[in-house]
Amino acid sequence: MNLHWTPADWELDFSFIRASGPGGQNVNKVSSAVHLRFDIQRSTLPAVIKERLLALSDQRVTNEGVIVIKAQETRSQEQNRADAVARLIAMVQSVAHTPKARRATKPTYGSKMRRLEGKAQRSDIKAGRGRVSE
Repeated sequence: MNLHWTPADWELDFSFIRASGPGGQNVNKVSSAVHLRFDIQRSTLPAVIKERLLALSDQRVTNEGVIVIKAQETRSQEQNRADAVARLIAMVQSVAHTPKARRATKPTYGSKMRRLEGKAQRSDIKAGRGRVSE
C-alpha cells in the first residue's frame, strides 16, 4: 500500500516544554522541546493502518492509542515541531508498507545432489584425520 499522507492540523496536539540536557541558560529559559500527541482512533487514516499502528510494540504508542513523539534536537521550536511531524509521518509510512508474501520453494534435484556430494567430500576429509592403524 503506497500512502502519501500528511496529518491535518486538528489531528496534531503540540505542547512545548523545556528541553533536557546541556545547553545552559537557553535550555533553562526557553520552551523549545515539542511533545506531539496524535490520537490514532480519531485520525483520518485508513482502518488497516490504524490497526497496524495500534499493534506496534513501540514505546511511543500509549495504551490509550495515542502516539507521543518528543523532539528536542534543535534550539528552534519550529524546527523541533517540523522534526516531530516528520517522525510521525515516517512512523505511519513504515506500517503502510506491506512486505511481499513469501512463497515456500523446493530445492531442485541438482541442488540436492550437489549438497550431498559436498557433504560426502567433507565426510571423507574428516574420516581421514583419525589414527592410522597398522
